[in-house]
Amino acid sequence: MDEKTMVNDVLSNVKSELTTYQTAITEAANQELRQTIQTIRNSSEAFQYELFKVAQTKGYYQPAATATPMEITNVKNEFGQ
Repeated sequence: MDEKTMVNDVLSNVKSELTTYQTAITEAANQELRQTIQTIRNSSEAFQYELFKVAQTKGYYQPAATATPMEITNVKNEFGQ
């Protein structure tokens, strides 16, 4: 397995983990448990972003094109109503 595949696989797994953490946070009734999961999630998000920057620098990941001001306004209007 090449480095690009491994990096993208880890990014995909972390993204899935973040979704799971978010679900657990919203369903946790115990405040201490909720805070613990939030701390874990925050650490995972920081790791994901650092790995994303490496992937982007090496050309392993190409982000979507930047939205135009009109596209941003349209989305704001759509969700603001």
